[in-house]
Order: sequence, then C-alpha cells, then structure tokens
Amino acid sequence: MFYNSCRSIFNLMKQFVPFVFVLLFLSTPHILYGQEEEFVPTVVDSLYREDQFYIGATYNLILNRPSGMQIQGLSGGIQFGYLRDMPINKRRNLAIAIGAGLSFDRYGQNLFIGETPENETIFTVLDGTTFDANRFVTATAEVPIEFRWRSSTTTNYRFWRVYAGMRVGYVYYHRARFKQVNNEVNQTDIPELERLRLGATLSFGHSTFNLHSYLGLNPFFKNATTTQGESVDLLTLKLGIIFYIL
Repeated sequence: MFYNSCRSIFNLMKQFVPFVFVLLFLSTPHILYGQEEEFVPTVVDSLYREDQFYIGATYNLILNRPSGMQIQGLSGGIQFGYLRDMPINKRRNLAIAIGAGLSFDRYGQNLFIGETPENETIFTVLDGTTFDANRFVTATAEVPIEFRWRSSTTTNYRFWRVYAGMRVGYVYYHRARFKQVNNEVNQTDIPELERLRLGATLSFGHSTFNLHSYLGLNPFFKNATTTQGESVDLLTLKLGIIFYIL
C-alpha cells in the first residue's frame, strides 16, 4: 500500500514539470519589460516582509562518481514549499527566512543497486551492459534556511534578489529501479542510504525569474562500495530555476 501511494505521488509530480516550464514561458515578457524600473520613493513599512511560496525545477548532476559511472537518461527534480521572511534591518531589505518544503528527484545513471540472497546491498557499475532503465528516485521533506538580500521596497515588486542558505532534509521515500528485457529489479530498502540530507543553496535573479543551485554536502550512501572495489560517495549538484510567489 505504501509503495503504491508513493508511486502515485511520483506520477503526480511528473505532471508539474511541464507546468513549471509553462510558467517560465509566460513570465518571460514580464521579465523583459521589468528591466526598466520606475523611480519610487523609499518608504519603510514596519510590517513589510517577503513571505513567499516557491516552486522550482532543476537538472540533477551526480558528482564524485566511481570509475565508469555515467549519467544516463533524464535526471531532474521539482521542489516547492513556503518560507517565512524575518527582516533584520530598518530598511527591511536584509532578512533571515526559514520554511518547509518538499523535493522530488530522479537520477538516471548506470549504477545498479540490488541485493544478494543474504540481503546485502550490491552496487555495480554497468559498464557495457544493455538495459532499458536504471533510475534512483527520492522524495525529501526539507527545511530551507536563507540569508536574503533584495532591492525591493513596499511599493516595488520588481527587484533584484540574492538568497544564500542551506537545506536540511529527510528522505522519507526512495527507490532504485532497474529494467531490462525479462528482468526488473526494484529496491526500496537500502540500508546504506543516508536519509539525512544537507545542502548549500544559492538563488539569484530579478523579479519572478531566478536561477537556483543546490550542492549536496553529504554523500547519498555511507559505507558503500561497488563490486569493483570503489567507494560510492555520490554527491548531487542541482541547477535550475525557481519562482518566488507572494
């Protein structure tokens, strides 16, 4: 029942990817025209803050790969959540923000993850092996924390922003799926998986459109070794776009 529910969630999340890129397309004219800003007086509102929902899409890279491991197929993710803005200066253009969100990620690659009859995990680089699909997917609950700078005022909502911070996450669902002709392996219990995720983030841009990056600070797996004898200390680098919505 739990597996079927999670599978339904991932199928639903796939539908958000086209939606994100439609948002990007629709926002492009707004971004271009927004470069010419009208002069507005600087007015300090003691209640002004940037409480924001966010939604983003990323292309996921895998770093620190063992020899022969390659990214194959679609590797990407979507994320969304809410951040509470807490200004720390009188002008209220500097702030600390903390929130909650979800991240759904998929990694297409040629590292097979299975298990022996004794329930020991197998990590094997499939160099030269023909297969239809080999994916590792995760669903993560996250707590984003950001230090924020922006050029906004209480009357100007087209502004530059630079948000740097980190995310603390917990992987509550994962699955490694391998498929080839007459053979399919699904692994949903990997003891070596490091469920606690730590990552550094940086978002910057103008108005609605912003570039976003996430660098994982701890490996996906602990005490994991391939059958070729190399450590599996995989890190992730996510690059994409993020939309902040008031």
